[in-house]
Amino acid sequence: MRPRFLLDENMDRAIQRQLQRLNSEIDVRLVGDAEAPPQGTSDPDILKWTEHNDYILVTKNRKTMPKHFNEHLTAGGMCQV
Repeated sequence: MRPRFLLDENMDRAIQRQLQRLNSEIDVRLVGDAEAPPQGTSDPDILKWTEHNDYILVTKNRKTMPKHFNEHLTAGGMCQV
């Protein structure tokens, strides 16, 4: 299975372009892209989406994501961040 990454909306689109340029086999989507959660999606819903769709979340959100990630795991969720 090829790697699949979801970049949080606070990530620079240049990261997405560079990863795809380096390896076209990597599936890299940015929140707001087609077939990805829309911009403004809540952190808990982003975590659910990544788990359900088997993506690895890449985020710089140190303000709210750690709390939501902990709550997601505590509720029995699994996620790759």
